[in-house]
Amino acid sequence: MALSLFSPFTLLVLLCWFSASLLLCDGFPAFHHHHHPRFAKQNYRDALTKSILYFEGQRSGKLPPHQRVTWRRNSGLSDGSAMHVDLVGGYYDAGDNVKFGFPMAFTTTMLSWSVIEFGGLMKGELQNAKEAIRWATDYLLKATVHPDIIYVQVGDANRDHACWERPEDMDTPRTVIKIDRNSPGSDVAGETAAALAAASLVFRRSDPIYSKLLVRRAMRVFQFADKYRGPYSNGLKKFVCPFYCSYSGYQDELLWGAAWLHKATRNPTYLNYIQVNGQTLGAAEYDNTFGWDNKHVGARILLSKAFLVQKVSALHDYKGHADNFICSLIPGASFSSAQYTPGGLLFKMSDSNMQYVTSTSFLLLTYAKYLTSAHTVVNCGGTTVTPKRLRALAKKQVDYLLGDNPLKMSYMVGYGPRYPRRIHHRGSSLPSVAVHPAKIQCSSGFSVMNSPSPNPNILVGAIVGGPDKHDRFPDQRSDYEQSEPATYMNAPLVGALAYLAHSFGQL
Repeated sequence: MALSLFSPFTLLVLLCWFSASLLLCDGFPAFHHHHHPRFAKQNYRDALTKSILYFEGQRSGKLPPHQRVTWRRNSGLSDGSAMHVDLVGGYYDAGDNVKFGFPMAFTTTMLSWSVIEFGGLMKGELQNAKEAIRWATDYLLKATVHPDIIYVQVGDANRDHACWERPEDMDTPRTVIKIDRNSPGSDVAGETAAALAAASLVFRRSDPIYSKLLVRRAMRVFQFADKYRGPYSNGLKKFVCPFYCSYSGYQDELLWGAAWLHKATRNPTYLNYIQVNGQTLGAAEYDNTFGWDNKHVGARILLSKAFLVQKVSALHDYKGHADNFICSLIPGASFSSAQYTPGGLLFKMSDSNMQYVTSTSFLLLTYAKYLTSAHTVVNCGGTTVTPKRLRALAKKQVDYLLGDNPLKMSYMVGYGPRYPRRIHHRGSSLPSVAVHPAKIQCSSGFSVMNSPSPNPNILVGAIVGGPDKHDRFPDQRSDYEQSEPATYMNAPLVGALAYLAHSFGQL
């Protein structure tokens, strides 16, 4: 009876609307799987906001008037003065007060790549993401101000780690470490070139003058990286090891730096460089771990875009190299080598494993985007892997991180009802300057570090190292492998969250 209330046209609309398969009804738009599925358990938009906010808690230098993480204050205001160079600013990489240039540059590259691929979906968060990038690039420009020199570290890590003190109270030596022609570092220089080149694309429209400055500096830094070859941990071992030793060599950073300069400049010199040197720089190696040390996989995915989307046929091989990485991740595929916890989390190593989860999730979503635009798939020895499957795998990893796991624990601080309360982070664990204006001496902070009490300052958005291979997480401050956050864990997640928030209609 009620049906007669509807005209045949209205019925057609309703049938299309309720159609379980969501197929294209004549004349009406299809609801594609990556445009607004009905429901997501997680609030990706909230997580996106927090993942970017986290960077403000890691800032070094003179904080701006609109600083949102208000329990932080100015710090490191004389950084660089020992070498008569201005190195104020930048980020503390993790829970200590050292500025390590290698992971800072990688963080910058990945934040930039997040904005390049998914910034158009970020709405109001785009400006915050750009400010997070600029806080880093302003510092990297200072660190590369002299030709053939890069200042790659501020702070003596061993002395710093012997204290548990707020950045605002630092009294350990702010030793300045540099690479130059006599003590080269193609890895950190190549990554710095990649960071500057990637960031130049972020600012190309909104600040063309700044963008040109970044890309010109990237070219100069890359030239230095390539001409004076060697890993930085050879000459600087006592300063940078075991913290950010270059274990994978520098070849991956030269390929990665060239890939970003090719993308940023479209100068045929870089394409030629990649064609001539790609194999010797490890383009086809089976090293399937992407993080602050090894960039091979990222370079393969990035260069595959030039082939898949821009139709640069000379880079045809990189589609195959990228596919090999994808196949290594797919459970049950013939080349699968990835390990997952019983709860489904990608597990690479016990120390700061979550960095591989966030970087891999980003690469899966990014590669799915390239494959979709080229109308192609991945073939894993007889198993066809679609972009949709890659997105589902990435979503599963992000959902686990945000709380869909055996412990129902979010590994992002401040997100969800249950998250780590005792993170391995000096500023978060000690009372803030506002609450406790008097200086907290170097070693007196250790009583707090060893206490079971929750951190007084919530470092909102921080991603911690995460659970072990059995999905266990003790939430202990002293356990830096599982409880320490780091900038390079957050950076790739920013792009992944922007994509997911958009695809579930939250942005």
